[in-house]
Amino acid sequence: MKTVLNTDAAPAAIGPYSQAVIKDGTLYVSGQLPVDPATGELVEGIEAQTRQSLENVKAILNEAGATCDNVCRVGVFLQDLKDFGTMNDIYAEYFTGGYPARSCVQVAALPKGALVEIEVIADL
Repeated sequence: MKTVLNTDAAPAAIGPYSQAVIKDGTLYVSGQLPVDPATGELVEGIEAQTRQSLENVKAILNEAGATCDNVCRVGVFLQDLKDFGTMNDIYAEYFTGGYPARSCVQVAALPKGALVEIEVIADL
């Protein structure tokens, strides 16, 4: 059986999907856009967008009783790989030592014109 997880501390899904699902002790967090949950607006710039996406991930992890230390895998989607270094620097503030596995790809476009989207899988 799966459990759907939602929190007001992260932006609501913008389509027919859940913020996260728990199944057999694993938390699957949907891709988090850099939307400020208080305003519903996209924040500006790759630094702010990376930080906001990761804050949204953290809010969902917290709702599940987890932290970034529980994350086993991360998927990062960038509109432009020229932003990789900036994203990576901010990412390193959230994940320290014992890093999760990660992929990072450039995509043609992201919803709402975002520069970054981040999804994670965590062990509970």
